[in-house]
Amino acid sequence: MKNINLHNVAERFLFTQPDPVEISGIYCTYCVDSPVPAVKSCLMCEASLCEKHLRVHSKSSEHVLSDPSTSLKKRKCSVHKKILEYYCTEDSACICVSCSLVGEHQGHRVEILDEASEKKKGKLKNIFQKLSTKREETKKRVQNLEERWRKAQEKASGEAERVTALFTDIRRRLDNLEKRVLSEISRQEKEESLLRSTLIQKLEIKKDELSGRMRHIEEICNMTDPLTVLQEPDTAMASADLKDELLCSICLHTYTDAVMLRCGHNFCRVCIDCVLDTQDESGVYTCPECREEFQERPALIKNINLHNVAEHLLFTQPDLVEISGICCTYCVDSPVPAV
Repeated sequence: MKNINLHNVAERFLFTQPDPVEISGIYCTYCVDSPVPAVKSCLMCEASLCEKHLRVHSKSSEHVLSDPSTSLKKRKCSVHKKILEYYCTEDSACICVSCSLVGEHQGHRVEILDEASEKKKGKLKNIFQKLSTKREETKKRVQNLEERWRKAQEKASGEAERVTALFTDIRRRLDNLEKRVLSEISRQEKEESLLRSTLIQKLEIKKDELSGRMRHIEEICNMTDPLTVLQEPDTAMASADLKDELLCSICLHTYTDAVMLRCGHNFCRVCIDCVLDTQDESGVYTCPECREEFQERPALIKNINLHNVAEHLLFTQPDLVEISGICCTYCVDSPVPAV
């Protein structure tokens, strides 16, 4: 329920006297109608005074005035109810005249408050100076620590960048090494595959030649005429064996300009040059026959004796050289493979 009468009184009070509202601080003890800020406090009367009441207040020396304060009782002796005027240096206490003359501080060394206050201020100033020096030292230590921390952060950042770059380079080198190793494995696989195919082809040719020689021997064995059997020359068989020893393992034909590697295997000069040319890219040179590796491209040594034997075979028995399989019946001047 709304209290209309009280509401109206409050509204009228706020309208007619707005100034006293919301005032804070130390006020005059005697201004009871409206609070007025105090300018002095009387220690004898234990009252705070505004300008108006200060002018009419007693000017007696007993009425000691001070700045406005709410703790006036603390400025009087709790025993004798007199103003504290002295400071007992032995007990470190503020005392009145009666305490010094007849009280518990009788005979003690005392000082007036202003003198004791100045001495204490001097000590506090010395302490303040020391604290100020220590604060500056502490501030410098904080700055030094912050500087050390900044340098440590910069160093850590630099180390992190260096390690990152190092591992990036390591990964790059590992990737390149992996590519080279895989490429080398692939190259060796291709070479092995080529060698395997070449050897299989060579063995297939040799198998066909052996089959032809076996058929020839069977034909001789099936002859009934002893004269014909005895007149069949043995040189063809010997020449066929010799031809096998004069075949280049790369082209599977009789050596042409035979050369020898350091490992002792022989090849046609053109054939081995082609193989070494394909190995130039990898920089790894190997013998197609025994797979021995060479640090650099091997020198080709001409095998004069082998070359002469191959030339002699080509000259004396051309029908046994460079031709394998079935030849054309009508090419009597030089054997040509049949199609």
